[in-house]
Amino acid sequence: MQVIHIVPGTGGSFYCGNCLRDSTYVQALRKEGIDALKIPMYLPIFSDEHDLSDIPVFYGAISLYLKHQYPILRKAPSWFDRILNSGLALKFAAKMSGSTRAKGLEDMTISMLLGEQGGQKEELDKMVDWIAEHCKADVIHLSNALLIGLARKFQEKLDVLVVCSLQDEDVWVNAMDDHFRKKTWELMSERAKDVDAFFAVSDFYAGVMKEQMNIPSEKLYSSYISVDPEDYSYVNSSEKEFTIGYISRMCEENGLEVLVDAFILFKKKPGKENVKLILTGGSTGDDHEFLKMIKNKISKAGITEEVVFHKDFENEGRHEFFSKVSLISVPVLEGEAFGMYLLEAMASGVAVVQPALGAFPEIVGLSEGGIIYQPNKPEELAKALDDLHLDPDRLSSISKKARDGIIRHFSIHDQASRMMKFYKQIKTNKKQ
Repeated sequence: MQVIHIVPGTGGSFYCGNCLRDSTYVQALRKEGIDALKIPMYLPIFSDEHDLSDIPVFYGAISLYLKHQYPILRKAPSWFDRILNSGLALKFAAKMSGSTRAKGLEDMTISMLLGEQGGQKEELDKMVDWIAEHCKADVIHLSNALLIGLARKFQEKLDVLVVCSLQDEDVWVNAMDDHFRKKTWELMSERAKDVDAFFAVSDFYAGVMKEQMNIPSEKLYSSYISVDPEDYSYVNSSEKEFTIGYISRMCEENGLEVLVDAFILFKKKPGKENVKLILTGGSTGDDHEFLKMIKNKISKAGITEEVVFHKDFENEGRHEFFSKVSLISVPVLEGEAFGMYLLEAMASGVAVVQPALGAFPEIVGLSEGGIIYQPNKPEELAKALDDLHLDPDRLSSISKKARDGIIRHFSIHDQASRMMKFYKQIKTNKKQ
């Protein structure tokens, strides 16, 4: 069986949990002896461009945007696309703003969902033709539901099983104005009929998307994000100096300001002189002003020396980050469907401190690798951080439970085996 995973890339401009989730999963399938392949869309999946070596990036971000804004360019010669989709051009595009927000891209989102009826139908034809020529796909797995406009053409031309992961699509769609939001959800509900099965990354999010997209219960499954525990070095928090970490895109929506405000409050308490905050995860052009404000706030609080910006968040740089921190907190303002950073942290023995929002209580409750606080305010987060600082035995216990919880409940090898059974079951049901 050949499984193709279609993954929107970010070019490594910021910590992309979805990219890491999909790459880890494909790697696990390969270890199970499955012929698995990643096909990137928009941008390379990571900054080192290894995803450009053998497989082209379809729907190249620059070409896609320009052709949508200026339809006459859709008739441009092929060399035009080759230049815009080159590694150098896409690497530059990854650093620009706009790739992670819906504002200004509402029309393009709808056009993409229209698939063969949208303005990118030629791009879709190129992808289908390439897959037909180079692959023998049995399953095409879409990374998120904003890509389900591709499904109908896949079904018609490739005779494959088409399934789709569900993770945080509501954040993108609900950021739109009322008119676009309503139209997008309606279109996603209609196009969901072209998909054979959906896999939500948590029970919480399965409930959200079942209602939003009217997905029938028999087509909806929960499948937790997972990691390979062996990819992470476990060090108990008791063996480190107490250090607080943040790993995610450094933006307002992910609650960085909440954590910085909490750290400022925390530092005012006695006995906190040596505690540091390490921040990593990268950013986009949209985040420049926000980060400037954050750095000014840190400076005014007089804690510049105690806040470290860790620039390297890929591969070894990310593991180095986890080796330095005792706990992490990513206080996403509205919560989210999961959070890959939770698993990476816990696999490293790093406790997580999260607000009681989204899937966080579900994941922390199952793993026992952290604590939950509410409401999502700096004062409450500061108190939670202080409680763990004052109780090193509890922190040490959570650190051990975090690693054990990953092995028991979030092993990528177990997930890969389960997903293969799901694929075969769904394929059998489809033939009946």
